[in-house]
Amino acid sequence: MNIPQIRLESTKGQIEMRTIQPKQIIEQKPAELSIEQPKAQLQIETTPGKLTIDQTRAREDVDLKSVFKRTEEFAQQGYNDWLSGLARVAGDGDELMKIENGFNALKSQAKRNSENPIYDFNIGWIPSAGSVKVNYEPAKVNIEAVPQKPRINVKINKPIHEYIPGQTDISLKQIPSLNIDFTNVEPILDKKY
Repeated sequence: MNIPQIRLESTKGQIEMRTIQPKQIIEQKPAELSIEQPKAQLQIETTPGKLTIDQTRAREDVDLKSVFKRTEEFAQQGYNDWLSGLARVAGDGDELMKIENGFNALKSQAKRNSENPIYDFNIGWIPSAGSVKVNYEPAKVNIEAVPQKPRINVKINKPIHEYIPGQTDISLKQIPSLNIDFTNVEPILDKKY
């Protein structure tokens, strides 16, 4: 006996995908930097040191006197000698006025005027201690410095960014199909029931 059969034959559908990968390019240039450092403003004022040595007294001690000093001393010595001579003559005159008192004035005056004077002298230092005067004024230095700030210039470079988006193409590689086949099927007659 022949059994009617239905045969089904199907073909699966297939999808095909083609993908183009995206591309991204990033380039970052370094920043442009310039630094300039101006020199500091420097001002220096110097007052030189001053050394003074006064050896006038030491030179006078060894009899190396200036003309002005000698003139002054001679004038003073002359005045003092004149005063002492005047006093001596006045004293001698007073002694001679009192000769009647039995005082031997002429003899004592002659003796006094004929003898050399006696000078007192002890140890001496030439030149005398402390006769050279030294004075020193140290140098003075005044420093004024004005610092200068550095000049910094920065130019920032933006990144270079390039992007190519990806793409996906989807297509139907194989179309699905369904075939239906009937076997052992007799034609159905119209029957009345």
